[in-house]
Amino acid sequence: MAEERRTDLSAFLRSRRERITPEMVDLAPGPRRRTPGLRREEVAQLAGVGVTWYTWLEQGRPINASSQVLDAIARTLRLDSAERHHLYRLAGQVADPMPVDSGQVTPEMQEILDRLGDIPACVTNSRSDTLAWNDAYATLFPELVAAAEGERNSLWQACVNPAPTTLLLDREGELARAVAVFRGAYTRHADDPCWQDFVRRLCAESAEFARLWARQDVAEPGPRVKEYKHVKHGILRFSTTSLTALPELRMIVYTPMDDETRRAMSKLRGTAR
Repeated sequence: MAEERRTDLSAFLRSRRERITPEMVDLAPGPRRRTPGLRREEVAQLAGVGVTWYTWLEQGRPINASSQVLDAIARTLRLDSAERHHLYRLAGQVADPMPVDSGQVTPEMQEILDRLGDIPACVTNSRSDTLAWNDAYATLFPELVAAAEGERNSLWQACVNPAPTTLLLDREGELARAVAVFRGAYTRHADDPCWQDFVRRLCAESAEFARLWARQDVAEPGPRVKEYKHVKHGILRFSTTSLTALPELRMIVYTPMDDETRRAMSKLRGTAR
Protein backbone atom coordinates (compact mmCIF):
# COMPACT_ATOMS: atom_id res chain seq x y z
CA MET A 1 0.00 0.00 0.00
CA ALA A 2 1.06 3.60 -0.53
CA GLU A 3 1.20 4.26 3.21
CA GLU A 4 3.52 1.30 3.81
CA ARG A 5 5.78 2.40 0.96
CA ARG A 6 6.03 5.88 2.50
CA THR A 7 6.94 4.28 5.84
CA ASP A 8 9.65 2.23 4.14
CA LEU A 9 10.86 5.32 2.27
CA SER A 10 11.14 7.24 5.54
CA ALA A 11 13.19 4.51 7.21
CA PHE A 12 15.39 4.03 4.15
CA LEU A 13 16.25 7.73 3.76
CA ARG A 14 16.99 8.06 7.46
CA SER A 15 19.28 5.02 7.46
CA ARG A 16 21.19 6.25 4.39
CA ARG A 17 21.51 9.77 5.82
CA GLU A 18 22.90 8.50 9.12
CA ARG A 19 25.76 6.65 7.45
CA ILE A 20 27.15 9.80 5.73
CA THR A 21 29.47 11.79 7.97
CA PRO A 22 30.07 15.56 7.50
CA GLU A 23 33.70 14.84 6.62
CA MET A 24 32.62 12.63 3.72
CA VAL A 25 30.91 15.60 2.03
CA ASP A 26 33.44 18.27 3.03
CA LEU A 27 31.36 19.79 5.82
CA ALA A 28 32.75 20.91 9.15
CA PRO A 29 31.77 18.54 11.99
CA GLY A 30 30.39 21.47 13.97
CA PRO A 31 29.03 21.14 17.53
CA ARG A 32 28.23 17.81 19.10
CA ARG A 33 25.56 15.91 17.16
CA ARG A 34 22.74 14.05 18.82
CA THR A 35 22.46 11.53 15.98
CA PRO A 36 25.05 9.98 13.61
CA GLY A 37 25.50 11.18 10.05
CA LEU A 38 24.16 14.27 8.36
CA ARG A 39 21.31 16.45 9.53
CA ARG A 40 18.22 16.78 7.35
CA GLU A 41 19.00 20.40 6.55
CA GLU A 42 22.49 19.40 5.39
CA VAL A 43 21.09 16.79 3.01
CA ALA A 44 18.64 19.35 1.65
CA GLN A 45 21.40 21.92 1.17
CA LEU A 46 23.73 19.49 -0.60
CA ALA A 47 20.92 18.17 -2.82
CA GLY A 48 19.63 21.65 -3.64
CA VAL A 49 16.10 21.09 -2.34
CA GLY A 50 14.06 22.85 0.33
CA VAL A 51 14.60 21.80 3.93
CA THR A 52 10.86 21.57 4.61
CA TRP A 53 10.29 19.57 1.45
CA TYR A 54 13.06 17.06 2.26
CA THR A 55 11.85 16.78 5.87
CA TRP A 56 8.36 15.93 4.65
CA LEU A 57 9.79 13.35 2.25
CA GLU A 58 11.79 11.66 5.01
CA GLN A 59 8.78 11.79 7.32
CA GLY A 60 6.80 9.80 4.76
CA ARG A 61 4.28 12.50 3.96
CA PRO A 62 2.24 12.04 0.74
CA ILE A 63 4.21 14.33 -1.57
CA ASN A 64 5.35 13.72 -5.14
CA ALA A 65 9.07 13.70 -5.86
CA SER A 66 10.36 14.23 -9.39
CA SER A 67 13.10 12.04 -10.84
CA GLN A 68 15.44 15.06 -10.88
CA VAL A 69 14.98 15.59 -7.14
CA LEU A 70 15.43 11.89 -6.42
CA ASP A 71 18.62 11.93 -8.52
CA ALA A 72 19.98 14.80 -6.44
CA ILE A 73 19.15 13.05 -3.17
CA ALA A 74 20.66 9.79 -4.43
CA ARG A 75 23.90 11.55 -5.31
CA THR A 76 24.03 13.32 -1.95
CA LEU A 77 23.45 10.09 -0.03
CA ARG A 78 25.92 8.24 -2.26
CA LEU A 79 23.48 5.50 -3.19
CA ASP A 80 24.70 2.68 -5.40
CA SER A 81 22.65 1.42 -8.35
CA ALA A 82 20.59 -1.04 -6.27
CA GLU A 83 19.86 1.57 -3.59
CA ARG A 84 18.99 4.19 -6.22
CA HIS A 85 16.49 1.86 -7.90
CA HIS A 86 15.06 1.00 -4.49
CA LEU A 87 14.60 4.72 -3.73
CA TYR A 88 12.74 5.27 -7.00
CA ARG A 89 10.39 2.35 -6.35
CA LEU A 90 9.57 3.53 -2.84
CA ALA A 91 8.92 7.03 -4.17
CA GLY A 92 6.59 5.66 -6.88
CA GLN A 93 8.84 6.53 -9.82
CA VAL A 94 9.36 2.97 -11.09
CA ALA A 95 6.51 0.77 -12.21
CA ASP A 96 7.25 -2.96 -12.15
CA PRO A 97 4.24 -4.87 -13.47
CA MET A 98 4.23 -8.47 -12.35
CA PRO A 99 5.10 -10.82 -15.22
CA VAL A 100 2.66 -13.53 -16.23
CA ASP A 101 3.50 -17.10 -15.12
CA SER A 102 6.51 -15.80 -13.26
CA GLY A 103 6.63 -18.74 -10.84
CA GLN A 104 6.42 -21.70 -13.21
CA VAL A 105 9.35 -24.12 -13.42
CA THR A 106 9.26 -25.70 -16.88
CA PRO A 107 10.36 -29.26 -17.75
CA GLU A 108 13.21 -27.72 -19.75
CA MET A 109 14.52 -25.98 -16.63
CA GLN A 110 14.44 -29.23 -14.68
CA GLU A 111 16.32 -31.01 -17.47
CA ILE A 112 19.04 -28.36 -17.38
CA LEU A 113 19.37 -28.86 -13.63
CA ASP A 114 19.58 -32.64 -13.96
CA ARG A 115 22.19 -32.50 -16.73
CA LEU A 116 24.62 -30.59 -14.48
CA GLY A 117 25.54 -33.85 -12.76
CA ASP A 118 27.76 -33.25 -9.72
CA ILE A 119 27.30 -29.47 -9.91
CA PRO A 120 24.61 -28.35 -7.43
CA ALA A 121 21.95 -26.07 -8.87
CA CYS A 122 18.44 -24.89 -8.06
CA VAL A 123 15.70 -22.61 -9.33
CA THR A 124 14.49 -20.00 -6.89
CA ASN A 125 12.02 -17.14 -7.09
CA SER A 126 12.66 -13.57 -5.96
CA ARG A 127 11.30 -14.39 -2.48
CA SER A 128 14.03 -17.05 -2.07
CA ASP A 129 11.62 -19.98 -2.29
CA THR A 130 13.47 -23.02 -3.67
CA LEU A 131 11.21 -24.33 -6.44
CA ALA A 132 13.36 -26.98 -8.16
CA TRP A 133 16.78 -28.59 -7.72
CA ASN A 134 19.02 -31.41 -8.90
CA ASP A 135 20.36 -34.38 -6.97
CA ALA A 136 23.69 -32.67 -6.23
CA TYR A 137 21.89 -29.74 -4.62
CA ALA A 138 19.72 -32.10 -2.56
CA THR A 139 22.78 -33.90 -1.18
CA LEU A 140 24.46 -30.59 -0.31
CA PHE A 141 21.41 -29.00 1.34
CA PRO A 142 19.21 -31.91 2.50
CA GLU A 143 17.40 -29.94 5.24
CA LEU A 144 16.31 -27.24 2.81
CA VAL A 145 14.82 -29.54 0.18
CA ALA A 146 13.15 -31.69 2.86
CA ALA A 147 11.44 -28.70 4.49
CA ALA A 148 7.69 -28.20 4.26
CA GLU A 149 6.63 -26.37 1.13
CA GLY A 150 5.87 -23.12 2.95
CA GLU A 151 9.32 -23.16 4.58
CA ARG A 152 11.37 -24.42 1.63
CA ASN A 153 12.95 -21.00 1.49
CA SER A 154 16.70 -20.42 1.78
CA LEU A 155 16.29 -17.19 3.78
CA TRP A 156 13.82 -18.77 6.20
CA GLN A 157 16.00 -21.84 6.71
CA ALA A 158 19.16 -19.75 7.22
CA CYS A 159 17.48 -17.61 9.89
CA VAL A 160 15.11 -20.04 11.60
CA ASN A 161 16.52 -23.54 11.03
CA PRO A 162 20.32 -23.35 10.45
CA ALA A 163 21.31 -26.59 8.71
CA PRO A 164 23.59 -28.93 10.67
CA THR A 165 24.82 -30.73 7.53
CA THR A 166 26.31 -27.90 5.47
CA LEU A 167 27.28 -24.75 7.37
CA LEU A 168 28.05 -21.47 5.59
CA LEU A 169 31.39 -20.17 6.88
CA ASP A 170 30.93 -16.42 6.38
CA ARG A 171 27.37 -16.68 7.61
CA GLU A 172 27.10 -13.15 8.97
CA GLY A 173 28.30 -11.45 5.79
CA GLU A 174 26.42 -13.70 3.38
CA LEU A 175 23.17 -13.54 5.37
CA ALA A 176 23.35 -9.73 5.46
CA ARG A 177 23.76 -9.70 1.69
CA ALA A 178 20.90 -12.19 1.21
CA VAL A 179 18.58 -9.95 3.23
CA ALA A 180 19.70 -6.93 1.19
CA VAL A 181 18.95 -8.77 -2.08
CA PHE A 182 15.58 -9.82 -0.68
CA ARG A 183 14.73 -6.21 0.18
CA GLY A 184 15.51 -5.17 -3.39
CA ALA A 185 12.92 -7.69 -4.58
CA TYR A 186 10.46 -6.80 -1.82
CA THR A 187 9.90 -3.30 -3.17
CA ARG A 188 8.37 -4.85 -6.31
CA HIS A 189 5.93 -6.83 -4.17
CA ALA A 190 5.35 -4.52 -1.19
CA ASP A 191 1.59 -4.48 -1.87
CA ASP A 192 1.37 -8.29 -1.89
CA PRO A 193 -0.10 -9.63 1.39
CA CYS A 194 1.89 -12.87 0.97
CA TRP A 195 5.18 -10.98 0.96
CA GLN A 196 4.07 -8.78 3.86
CA ASP A 197 3.10 -11.83 5.89
CA PHE A 198 6.40 -13.55 5.09
CA VAL A 199 8.38 -10.59 6.43
CA ARG A 200 6.21 -10.36 9.55
CA ARG A 201 6.59 -14.07 10.30
CA LEU A 202 10.32 -14.05 9.68
CA CYS A 203 10.83 -10.99 11.91
CA ALA A 204 8.83 -12.74 14.63
CA GLU A 205 10.79 -16.00 14.33
CA SER A 206 14.28 -14.54 13.91
CA ALA A 207 15.69 -11.58 15.82
CA GLU A 208 18.70 -11.79 13.50
CA PHE A 209 16.56 -11.23 10.41
CA ALA A 210 14.65 -8.42 12.15
CA ARG A 211 17.95 -6.69 12.92
CA LEU A 212 19.23 -7.02 9.35
CA TRP A 213 15.86 -6.00 7.90
CA ALA A 214 15.91 -2.81 9.98
CA ARG A 215 19.25 -1.82 8.43
CA GLN A 216 17.46 -0.98 5.15
CA ASP A 217 20.36 -2.33 3.05
CA VAL A 218 19.66 -3.13 -0.61
CA ALA A 219 21.68 -5.19 -3.08
CA GLU A 220 21.29 -6.88 -6.45
CA PRO A 221 21.83 -10.62 -7.01
CA GLY A 222 25.15 -11.55 -8.54
CA PRO A 223 28.04 -14.04 -8.55
CA ARG A 224 29.54 -14.99 -5.21
CA VAL A 225 32.30 -17.17 -3.78
CA LYS A 226 30.92 -19.24 -0.90
CA GLU A 227 32.63 -21.60 1.49
CA TYR A 228 30.81 -24.26 3.48
CA LYS A 229 31.81 -26.74 6.16
CA HIS A 230 30.23 -30.12 5.52
CA VAL A 231 29.71 -32.47 8.44
CA LYS A 232 31.55 -35.32 6.62
CA HIS A 233 33.60 -33.71 3.84
CA GLY A 234 35.07 -30.64 5.50
CA ILE A 235 35.52 -27.34 3.64
CA LEU A 236 33.70 -27.06 0.30
CA ARG A 237 34.26 -24.05 -1.97
CA PHE A 238 31.87 -22.93 -4.68
CA SER A 239 31.53 -20.08 -7.14
CA THR A 240 27.82 -19.29 -7.43
CA THR A 241 26.35 -17.98 -10.66
CA SER A 242 22.86 -16.49 -10.75
CA LEU A 243 21.10 -16.81 -14.12
CA THR A 244 17.77 -15.17 -14.89
CA ALA A 245 15.39 -17.86 -16.12
CA LEU A 246 12.21 -15.72 -16.15
CA PRO A 247 11.59 -12.21 -14.79
CA GLU A 248 10.91 -13.59 -11.30
CA LEU A 249 12.97 -16.80 -11.45
CA ARG A 250 16.71 -17.37 -11.10
CA MET A 251 18.78 -20.47 -11.64
CA ILE A 252 21.65 -20.58 -9.15
CA VAL A 253 24.59 -22.82 -10.05
CA TYR A 254 27.24 -23.84 -7.49
CA THR A 255 30.43 -24.56 -9.42
CA PRO A 256 33.12 -26.37 -7.36
CA MET A 257 36.29 -24.27 -7.13
CA ASP A 258 38.85 -26.98 -6.38
CA ASP A 259 39.50 -30.72 -6.76
CA GLU A 260 38.63 -31.44 -3.13
CA THR A 261 35.16 -29.96 -3.59
CA ARG A 262 34.64 -31.80 -6.88
CA ARG A 263 35.61 -35.12 -5.30
CA ALA A 264 33.35 -34.44 -2.32
CA MET A 265 30.37 -33.74 -4.56
CA SER A 266 31.01 -36.92 -6.52
CA LYS A 267 31.09 -38.93 -3.27
CA LEU A 268 27.93 -37.26 -1.98
CA ARG A 269 25.99 -38.11 -5.13
CA GLY A 270 27.38 -41.64 -5.14
CA THR A 271 26.25 -42.16 -1.56
CA ALA A 272 22.81 -40.79 -2.37
CA ARG A 273 22.42 -43.11 -5.34
